[in-house]
Amino acid sequence: MSSLSVAMKVAVIGSGISGAVCASTLARNGVSVTIFESGRGPGGRMSQRREIGEDGKELMFDHGAPFFSVSNSDAMALVHEWESRGLVSLWKQAFGSFDCASNKFLGVQEGDANKYVGVPGMNSISKALCHESGVQSMFGTGIAKLEWLEEELPWLLKDSKGEYLGRFDGVVASDKNIGSPRFTQLTGLPPPLDLNLVPELATKLQHIPVLPCFSLMLAFKEPLSLIPAKGLSFKNSQILSWAHCDSTKPGRPTDSERWILHSTPDYANSVIAKTGLQKLSNETLHKISEEMFKEFLCSGLVSSLPFFMKAHRWGSAFPAKSIAVEERCLWDRNRNLAICGDFCVSPNVEGAILSGLAAASKLLQTSSSL
Repeated sequence: MSSLSVAMKVAVIGSGISGAVCASTLARNGVSVTIFESGRGPGGRMSQRREIGEDGKELMFDHGAPFFSVSNSDAMALVHEWESRGLVSLWKQAFGSFDCASNKFLGVQEGDANKYVGVPGMNSISKALCHESGVQSMFGTGIAKLEWLEEELPWLLKDSKGEYLGRFDGVVASDKNIGSPRFTQLTGLPPPLDLNLVPELATKLQHIPVLPCFSLMLAFKEPLSLIPAKGLSFKNSQILSWAHCDSTKPGRPTDSERWILHSTPDYANSVIAKTGLQKLSNETLHKISEEMFKEFLCSGLVSSLPFFMKAHRWGSAFPAKSIAVEERCLWDRNRNLAICGDFCVSPNVEGAILSGLAAASKLLQTSSSL
């Protein structure tokens, strides 16, 4: 490895699994990496939510991706490494499908050998990768401006206050909204990336269709014994898409039974059509909680009322199409700019992993040719 590649400085925007995998891969190859994450911690859609019940006890919820599966050999190699480090484990529970029209189960299958979860939370993987040697992580730091300067260390990054955050040789953005009008809808600010800088990528980045959803976190004192599976998809429901019993995952506390419900995209879109993408009021979130739980209750599967209930909006979490299936990431070699995420390959964790690996590969090829 040359001293030039060791000195290469790369900014990674976003600490979801795609950004975290990219950052870790770069750092292991001698690149100096800084992660910028607007949230309080890593994980993106693989975040873990910490809530406090009325009794003052802590409740943990994987309110985004409930588990992931892998089939690609590159992704599998990483997962096996994470497994050896105690970061992931198989989740061997029965899964089923429930028809809300007939109020009957359509079938239940025993747990297979390809459902992985982070331990003790889905964010455990990103958390570990973001703290590896060679990776500096800046949480609570959103990027508001990416400026290109025609000089050494050409990328200059600023936050929403105009504060200078550093200069870099290359940038990896794992946020699909980095150059999208949706960023303005969410924040009221112009997108951080001026697409005029990357005209070849502009058309793909400008309008990435997304599927929103709401998640509902529920905690019960007693097990929901009428449900013969710990994960189920819903058929013929306008409101619910699926449910998973979070507390049955390896490494989770078992002092309560915790379930996560996810809404259908149509239900989420109907709410967003009325409320927009700005922060929702507690009153609106409470109404959504009531509507989602009522649908769950009408299934006849719920044998007791929850002692904790709270909704969360994933406004643009799920990509509706893939924009770089073959390349696995978007790449502008003139700017040393990579765009990665599940929206590039496939709308799941494996897609995000493969995209992060591809983005790292592009930058490492650049560093080796310096």
